[in-house]
Amino acid sequence: MDAMGDGETGRRALRPANQRWRASAALVLLGLVALATSGLDLDHDDRGQRAAATHPLPARAASAPARRLVVVGRSVLGRPIRATVVGDPAAPRRLLAVGCIHGDEPAGEAITRRLRSARPPRGVALWLVDAFNPDGCAAGTRQNAHGVDLNRNSPWRWRPIDPPGGTYYAGPRALSEPESRALVALVRRVRPTVTIWYHQHAGLVDDSGGDRVLERGYARLVGLPFRHYGDQPGSITGWQDATSRGTTAFVVELPAGALSARASARHAAAVLALARLGRPLALAPPPRGRLSAPATPAGASP
Repeated sequence: MDAMGDGETGRRALRPANQRWRASAALVLLGLVALATSGLDLDHDDRGQRAAATHPLPARAASAPARRLVVVGRSVLGRPIRATVVGDPAAPRRLLAVGCIHGDEPAGEAITRRLRSARPPRGVALWLVDAFNPDGCAAGTRQNAHGVDLNRNSPWRWRPIDPPGGTYYAGPRALSEPESRALVALVRRVRPTVTIWYHQHAGLVDDSGGDRVLERGYARLVGLPFRHYGDQPGSITGWQDATSRGTTAFVVELPAGALSARASARHAAAVLALARLGRPLALAPPPRGRLSAPATPAGASP
């Protein structure tokens, strides 16, 4: 092939990369816009808000986005699992953010708490869950009160891992835990178009198998490396990406320790940038039915 042909082939090969770069650059720009327009306070102090999260939401100004508190399930010990919905629950695009699923990795709760006061983009509702493992979060343990690692208990490629008492004990069967059943029911009911799961302590954004433009763009916005952290049997993110067509879910591994107010604001702005970007947000239909605790999936024990 002559030089001109080689050049044309090279240009064609570069087009997908250039398109990915432009999309990521657009997401970074949207992150700056989100930070400027969302009302997020870089110097806000999150201390003391964990206890306040259990009380009814205060009255908001008429111009503020609507907020609603929904109990989506209960833990082994009966603690409520609460979601704060910011914006119209029937919005065509939904973004779910979960601050903590391993009780010894609580830093993401600062992000979900901060997002409660944010203004989501038009046509987007934020579903914010501080803790999907309230028993583990109260005890400071990775596992729930049954000693099960909830991120090994989903139906996706579930298999036994570790004996009871082990760090990664996956439970006696998939969806054996009430928290796992509540989680799956919430995803099936709300059908979030983007889901972000916060973990610790690796300090990266995982190439989780969802939309890499969103994942890589989020990493750039928050200044974390983007790389594949490994696939785990029974992982929640793997289940979502494998079964929910037209949506994406990914993991953000926060650094060890508590997030600073500035860092939590930066992550919250990145969440809003993903919501504003609009991909793959237009692909999933809105949730059905009224807001209430989701039913237990068929075949799951109560």
